[in-house]
Amino acid sequence: MSERQYWLGFNLVSGVGPVLVRRMLERFGTLREAWYANQDELLAAGLGARACANLRDVRRRVNLDAELARLDKLGIAVLTWEDEDYPALLAELRDIDQAPPLIYLRGSLSDSDEWAITVVGTRSVSPYGRQVTYQLAHELAANGLTIISGLARGVDIEAHQAALEAGKRTIAILPCGLDTIYPPEHRNLAARIVQQGALMSSFSLGTVPKGTNFAPRNRMMSGLGRGVLVTEAGIKSGALVTAGHALEQGREVFAVPGNITAQGSSGTNRLIQDGAHPVLAVEDILEVLKLEGIAQFEEARASLPSLGGDEEIVLRNLSAEPLHIDELTRQCGLPISCVTSMLTLLELKGMVRQVGRMTYVRL
Repeated sequence: MSERQYWLGFNLVSGVGPVLVRRMLERFGTLREAWYANQDELLAAGLGARACANLRDVRRRVNLDAELARLDKLGIAVLTWEDEDYPALLAELRDIDQAPPLIYLRGSLSDSDEWAITVVGTRSVSPYGRQVTYQLAHELAANGLTIISGLARGVDIEAHQAALEAGKRTIAILPCGLDTIYPPEHRNLAARIVQQGALMSSFSLGTVPKGTNFAPRNRMMSGLGRGVLVTEAGIKSGALVTAGHALEQGREVFAVPGNITAQGSSGTNRLIQDGAHPVLAVEDILEVLKLEGIAQFEEARASLPSLGGDEEIVLRNLSAEPLHIDELTRQCGLPISCVTSMLTLLELKGMVRQVGRMTYVRL
């Protein structure tokens, strides 16, 4: 079995989330070792008696090979904390236990998704709310930002449709397994999103949407974006909960002001009163996030020379912070001769630069 299967197995165990997965990795080194550990070892790692019982039950009744085959048949991929393709913005939240250890994915992710914003709001959206949501989401997408939302009725659907009609990317986060589309009347839209972005969930196949699923779904939504935009919401709207998660995660919160007598604007007006950035135009968001030139940046990135596999590995492990070749080699897991050759090629392509003795940065 591959290590991936054990991540999938633990994701099926009720009561095991980011905190316990991190503890098991610290204790056992891999989830493969944790999967076969005895109860005393698991209890010592921090699993409670109930979680241990749930794990025994999953080990007894679930064939992990068959589970992976079922996902493959449905066109659903899985991403774990250990995968390079795991979303970078979400990966930043592992230390505060707000990044799901495993994500189910239908569709595709793109490097451009690092420039994303989450758009949320009320399900009972007014004509005003529809207009501003569509306008802002369409302009944000046209400026190179991926639109994240929850496929729900109201604001979410307006945001997804705006991105699709702009010909840009959008990602929907579901509060259920990806074998279920919720709400069901959005199946056709979900199919379009798969072609132009992705459906994502932290919930295993067969999980139905229920109240307790929305908090982790909303945390994932806010974590995937550089900020959260609330376009219309009442004072008790779940969108305000998502905005709260964004603040915990160090994300920016934006809100569209509305009529002070309109119930649907009471939540957004309160957010602004409490310090959220008021939004009158798309430039208000781009300026705060310092993303005014993202569309042009993505065009330039698309024109860069194509990279080979080892070149891509080396480039991914570099950043604007200088890194010595010894540490780079360790991170890449490649022979030093290979890393040296790849750095030479990347320098010729103008993608990296040597800034000190055997020290490099990504341009």
